[in-house]
Amino acid sequence: MPWSSALLIYRLLLPFLFVAALPGWVVKMLRRGGLRTRLLERAAIYQKHGDDPRATVHMHAVSVGEAMLALKLINAWRARETDRRFVLATGTATGHQVASDAAIPGLRVTYAPLDFRSMVGRYLDRFQPCQIILIEGEAWPHLMLECEDRGIPVALVNARMSQRSQRRYRRFAATLRPLFSMLKCVAIQEPDDRGIWQALGVAPSRIHHTGSLKFDSAGGAHPVRQPKFQQMLDAFGKDRRIVLAASTHAGEEPWLAAAIRAVAPDALPVIAPRHAERRAEVKTALEREGFTVVLRSKFESPAVLEGHGHAFVIDSTGELRDWTAHADVVIIGKSFKATGGQNPAEAIIASKPLIFGPHMENFQPLATRLITEHGCLPAHDEVSLRNAITAALDPAQAAMMTARARQVLAPHEGATDRIIELLK
Repeated sequence: MPWSSALLIYRLLLPFLFVAALPGWVVKMLRRGGLRTRLLERAAIYQKHGDDPRATVHMHAVSVGEAMLALKLINAWRARETDRRFVLATGTATGHQVASDAAIPGLRVTYAPLDFRSMVGRYLDRFQPCQIILIEGEAWPHLMLECEDRGIPVALVNARMSQRSQRRYRRFAATLRPLFSMLKCVAIQEPDDRGIWQALGVAPSRIHHTGSLKFDSAGGAHPVRQPKFQQMLDAFGKDRRIVLAASTHAGEEPWLAAAIRAVAPDALPVIAPRHAERRAEVKTALEREGFTVVLRSKFESPAVLEGHGHAFVIDSTGELRDWTAHADVVIIGKSFKATGGQNPAEAIIASKPLIFGPHMENFQPLATRLITEHGCLPAHDEVSLRNAITAALDPAQAAMMTARARQVLAPHEGATDRIIELLK
């Protein structure tokens, strides 16, 4: 299909897709507190104040994870150029909250406009960015076209594409080439991805292998033990081993907690759901498994909680990195009862033994390399999960795994600096 026909269909369908998605989106915003923020900025309607920075670098980050990557890049860039100002446009309420809570000097946090031509136009009129940097994806047609018309360069950094996505994009490569050819710079995580971006119309001279911003231990905050977190954990009994199930999805929490209890009844299952608004659902599911559930958001008791039947649920946003520093073992969520997986890098950087399930599609080829180099413990069912937890709690095996996992991440060291050099 020609690009002009595809663009016409997109423009005709966009209002209907927006109306169809609106109810679910509003419900999600209510759950995550997004309606209390400046949500009209999604429609490029702004409060009347004149302090918005103009002619600055803009970063677009849809999810919480992408927002945190953008903050990492901004902090590293500001370490070089302390007077430089940035705008970070997020796509979700939780991403907006994390970016706002970071309180970085010279950073204006806003919502990315919906991809209607009028809204994108008002957004660009308001801020007049000198450059737009897309974190990992989301090359929306109207944003790209408006930037092309105005001479605003658009870069895509930390670009990644799963095998499944590559197959899908190759099918429509002829249609999509005019869109992706507008990118002035693409920073890829893996050298093998160069071919797909060329097939999508990006000039070879604009494709640069930098490694992964996500997997670079430099240029960002590392997991750090927090005294207030340790005080909470000590309430369950001092010196208890901590098994952290990180970024879990529906159905995983009771299953993982039961496996931890079965092989290490003295260990404390610490469950960090990917979405904090699921707290009630997670609490109910764990209670059905016989756990006494304590929510981080309602933690009050300084006294020791008797018995080993507790599960501690981290129903907060933006704290997972530092909770990782307190763990003895980290289990990656969304890899057992869902697909895609979650980022294992923080656990590796914190030198924590790592367990994940069979579904780490979004973190290939890293996940396969970790398995091949014995830098993690893969598990595919209840038996293998229990065996993996037992092995990971052994200090000698844990030390061996964490050292090998750090070696797997080594090629990504310095990715942050390489990306900044490209963008400058």
